[in-house]
Amino acid sequence: MSEIKYAENPDAHRYEILDGETVAGFAKYRLPDDVHVDFVHTEVGEAYNGQGLASKLVAFALADVRERGKRIIPHCPYVVGWLRRHGEEYADITDWPA
Repeated sequence: MSEIKYAENPDAHRYEILDGETVAGFAKYRLPDDVHVDFVHTEVGEAYNGQGLASKLVAFALADVRERGKRIIPHCPYVVGWLRRHGEEYADITDWPA
């Protein structure tokens, strides 16, 4: 495993966990309007399970959304769970789905 990095891939509508050139995982999103980033699916490759990478990816992604002045909609079950555990600091930019 080389150095793990986190980055947005806007062309693929996802935030990615990068192990060198390898995509180790991602958090896929939709852009339903000009204000929201709707997280719909998070996935980490089996070889990377149990390292806390998905949690770090979600933290990176939500911080990026906040920095851009946008709001989040959590449809992805992983993001929902993450927000329930750590999301107090993101409550001001979270719009829960109906």
